[in-house]
Amino acid sequence: MYTRPLSVILVSVLLVTSGIGIGAVSAEMAGLGTGVDATNGEMANNDAAAAIDGPTDGASAQTESNARGSPDMGAYVTNPNIVPGQTNEVGVTITNDGNLRSGTPQEGEAVTTARNVRIKAEAEGPISVESDTIAIGSVTTTTPSEAPVSINVPENIDAGSYSIDLDITYTYLSSSGNNDRTVTVSRSVDVRVRNDARFQVVDAESNAQVGDSGTLDVELENTGLEPATRADVQLTSAAGALTFSGGQSSTARIAELAPGETATVTYDVEVAADSAVRSYAVTGEVIFKDPSGITRTDESLSFGVRPLAEQDFTVDDVQPNLYVGEDGEVRGSVTNEGPEPARNVVVRYTGEDQNVLPIERSTAVGTLDPGESTSFTLPIAINGEAEPGLRSLDLAVGYRNADGEVRTDDDLVVDVAVEPKRDRFGVEVQNRTISAGGTRMVDVAVTNNMNETASDIEGRLFANDPLDTGDTDTGYVQSLDPGETTTMTLEVTTTGSATPGSTYPISLDFRYDDADGDSQLTDTYRVPIDVTESEDGGLPLPVIVVALLVVGTGVLVVYRRRQ
Repeated sequence: MYTRPLSVILVSVLLVTSGIGIGAVSAEMAGLGTGVDATNGEMANNDAAAAIDGPTDGASAQTESNARGSPDMGAYVTNPNIVPGQTNEVGVTITNDGNLRSGTPQEGEAVTTARNVRIKAEAEGPISVESDTIAIGSVTTTTPSEAPVSINVPENIDAGSYSIDLDITYTYLSSSGNNDRTVTVSRSVDVRVRNDARFQVVDAESNAQVGDSGTLDVELENTGLEPATRADVQLTSAAGALTFSGGQSSTARIAELAPGETATVTYDVEVAADSAVRSYAVTGEVIFKDPSGITRTDESLSFGVRPLAEQDFTVDDVQPNLYVGEDGEVRGSVTNEGPEPARNVVVRYTGEDQNVLPIERSTAVGTLDPGESTSFTLPIAINGEAEPGLRSLDLAVGYRNADGEVRTDDDLVVDVAVEPKRDRFGVEVQNRTISAGGTRMVDVAVTNNMNETASDIEGRLFANDPLDTGDTDTGYVQSLDPGETTTMTLEVTTTGSATPGSTYPISLDFRYDDADGDSQLTDTYRVPIDVTESEDGGLPLPVIVVALLVVGTGVLVVYRRRQ
């Protein structure tokens, strides 16, 4: 009956006589024969034996500590509010109050620190936990740690509180110098679905095109149970291609929105050129006042914005009328490929070729609906020093969008042929024969080969021996349209040296006013004149002269002989 107390007294006496402190013995006596502490999970019965046996090599400093204790884990949620219709991330804070039963606070940190802390969360419907086991490291009595728990909350959930069960598993030292112990404790925290206003994007439409600006209309519905006032709707674009007036975010206000009501907010947006036509992610939040005047935030907005395709034009059916050294034109057809109507459409020449001289840089063609085409004409001159051949002309189509803003499609190129230099007027003698020694009126057909109307046209005739001009050596016509022909009648004579059967040239040039009213002088045109026998049947003048010389010589010889 007294065996165990007597044995303890004997052991104490032996320890005293051997120099071991009584304090160490008394610290162990409380745990003899008690086994495992169910509350704190401490090992007690082996500690006394460890003190009696003495420390092992390298562990004397630990075994000399009197610290006994264990972690005491807790959990709470700073912001328990969850939003229906999305996955909420709830920050669960894990605390450690620590249970130090003996030893100093400095010694107690070794036995009260929870190491390798892992959190496993579960919840019963309608909410569910998406997170797997979350490791948060060590938790001391002075440093809590937070575990981010993902919770799925259905859209139609009722307002109220919902419980999340937590299993907290950790490792600690039951006493200084002893082996680690792993313990799992259960805790629970509550989350709450409020009766606040909630917001949902019902529709989102934009008329902005790639490479242009426009508006974004967002229709919001209050799906909550309370009205919201002074609701600031802030939207943020996740992509650089879509911006709000040059920035990534923009805010619009709704004065008041009752449960079940909808309202539309409008934003100015821009879409970068060459962006893909796809849906761009936009997120948002609504900061509002509840009926008590308290500021609340709904961060659940998320939707996509798909811009319209970039406005596109094509130019085809190109028919150039270009000659080296002449004013010409390029005719073609411009088509609005859409997707939007284009107002005040203008076709422009934008090239910098020094041999291509635009008489007018642009021509207006009016308004074009998507798919509509119309013809255009660009007046262009070609430098007289240019080489004939194929040339590429840079064109652009300017237009006004739905907001009346000027926009340009400057990605158009057409190939045109430049013809070699040609005479400005076509000249043809219609009655090109003249009898030797005769005079006649010659009809000259003059054709305007140019692409513009020529006015005040004066033609002048020049001739060299044996041809000569008569009294009528000029012709005049008031104007000639492109391709039009007129006849000028001019007088030509022959001298005595003209030989029947021979062809001689006459020359003409023309002075005229061009379409701009500037006086121009053409190069000299040479056309042939054929000389024929005299129309009265007499001998040709050269023959007569030779005959007279022969007769005269004969008469002279006879006369001298008679002398």
